Amino acid sequence: MIGFAARAAEGQLWIGQPTSSDSGDLGSLWQLVRPALNLRPALAGVSPLLADITRDLRLTPTTGGLITTVMVVCLGVASPLAPSLVRRWGVDSTLFAALVVLTIGILLRSGGSTIALYAGAAVAGSAIAVMNVVMPAVVKRYFPDRVGALTAVYVSGLVTGAALTAGLMVPVQRAFGDSWQTAAASIAALSAAAALTWLPRVRRPVPQPIGPTTPRPRSGLLRDRVVWSVTAFMGLQSLTFYVVLAWLPPIFRDAGLSAEHAGYLLALSNLSQLVSTLTVPTLAARARSQSGYAATAAVVTLAGYLGVLFAPSTASWLWAVLLGLGQGASIALALLFIALRSPDPLTTTSVSALAQSIGYVLAATGPVAVGLLRQATGGWTVPLIVIIGVLIAQLTAGILAGRPRLVTPR
Repeated sequence: MIGFAARAAEGQLWIGQPTSSDSGDLGSLWQLVRPALNLRPALAGVSPLLADITRDLRLTPTTGGLITTVMVVCLGVASPLAPSLVRRWGVDSTLFAALVVLTIGILLRSGGSTIALYAGAAVAGSAIAVMNVVMPAVVKRYFPDRVGALTAVYVSGLVTGAALTAGLMVPVQRAFGDSWQTAAASIAALSAAAALTWLPRVRRPVPQPIGPTTPRPRSGLLRDRVVWSVTAFMGLQSLTFYVVLAWLPPIFRDAGLSAEHAGYLLALSNLSQLVSTLTVPTLAARARSQSGYAATAAVVTLAGYLGVLFAPSTASWLWAVLLGLGQGASIALALLFIALRSPDPLTTTSVSALAQSIGYVLAATGPVAVGLLRQATGGWTVPLIVIIGVLIAQLTAGILAGRPRLVTPR
């Protein structure tokens, strides 16, 4: 599906002259898809194995949720490093280094001890943080007039990687003697392959930046209301997404479904995101305001959460699909806002780093808070009601972020 979308988009987007003197250096859309495929598997591969991990390492529900939380915290903490790395090494070398570090982190996390589990999660999360920040800037820099379509392609790659991983983890585990360590380590093959295919690009000269040669000061960005609305939307939609990523399979298992069935439902949720990620960015980018798209995404996600709350074992596939459609649209819009609200590529990098650093630190509270509430109340009702409240805040932030305004220099 991604291959078809990439070829179709390539036919539309690569006709005519590039929008900048070095945009042709990007090559093909597959060079966006390769790193994008690695943006979520290290995260999505945890929850289908979580029951076995917590049992073998004697973790509580709260400490089990911390596996995802550690990674999401690192998505926020390490994000501010990306702009300086890009300015020093260039986009290609930065992406290659991040893929190598991601591979190391995944293997370390699969070591079989509690220390290795959390240390590897931190390393992998930091690598993904850098890649998260770089991708919107790559799109804005090389193809500023085609932001919507290219955002659709790389976010769809992100979603595909998560969906495949969620669906394959339990079968891979079963194939290797029920070893969760082997299953978790298998994710490193994807990032290692991407690093190898990206390596030839590292030898190329680093292109000169387009637009301003110095980044917006962080103090100036912090005073900008547009930045704060984009950041709030990024953080809130990420929080509700990572709760699903960390806890949807355990919720379904507690409702009486098998481990395989629960893992497939998470994969279905992630695959459903493709419908949104392939369409919403392109459509929304053409509109003067994206507020309606953001509000609709929040309402669809809310419907999925309500289904999980009141009837988790009845029409579970429908709740998974609704969650996927809503959250796919939400993440696509969050990344699209970063590019659309920025006047130039370097500002995009700065806004991306700030929005993702603050946003993911906020998002990191979700999985651990749900774990604490689950442990304190003995059920899923209270945690899910709290997340539904977060979705109402996400709806409000999305309406504000979707208004047609730009980050203004100060």
